[in-house]
Amino acid sequence: RLLNRYVAVKILRDEFTEDEEFVRRFGIEAQSAASLSHPNIVPIYDVGNENGIYYIVMEYVDGITLKKYIDEKGSLEWREAVNIAIQICSAIEHAHSKKIIHRDIKPQNILVTKNGIAKVTDFGIARAATTSTITMAGSTIGSVHYFSPEQARGGYIDEKSDLYSLGIVLYEMVTGDIPFDGESHIAVALKHIQQNPVPPIEINKKIPKALNDIILKAMKKELLNRYQNASEMLEDL
Repeated sequence: RLLNRYVAVKILRDEFTEDEEFVRRFGIEAQSAASLSHPNIVPIYDVGNENGIYYIVMEYVDGITLKKYIDEKGSLEWREAVNIAIQICSAIEHAHSKKIIHRDIKPQNILVTKNGIAKVTDFGIARAATTSTITMAGSTIGSVHYFSPEQARGGYIDEKSDLYSLGIVLYEMVTGDIPFDGESHIAVALKHIQQNPVPPIEINKKIPKALNDIILKAMKKELLNRYQNASEMLEDL
């Protein structure tokens, strides 16, 4: 209010405010995320606690989520999809350079402005959420479609996990559909571990083979076969 600007305020849900370990981690993660400064990352202005309400103040982005954008258009023209992917990958590259892994890259966490600028949000919050206690299981549900195989297994997560999720986001942008779905979250998680996706070029014949290859490389099951860092993927895009 001092600077008289519009902001977005995110408030921690009540059930997490009782968990001291979660609140502690939430504070650390929010502060580390606040160290990120990149045109494709929603900046955090403040983090605090008032009367037991834990909050994060961030830039107000006038736009819609990438998920809504894809739903509205059905699928994106491949050049536009690549342009958005480059912006997301650039944001991920910056975060990884600061040793921050998002862990929950999905179209719901990407905002698209009226000018076509993509901004990744919830850096840090995602990590605080996924590393907390079992009570957090409910919050990971929305993300299982974008999970890497190692996340589905509950294994070690590193920078390459974000790139797998970006591969799925790019897949969804050009095909209008997610590569793995199922009747339960466990069924979807198992597909990430066991099944290979239908190549996106089989669903959308208009995409170049090179783009098809980028998506499939990002989505490799084995970490060694995937892009090893965001800079590699950015270069190919």
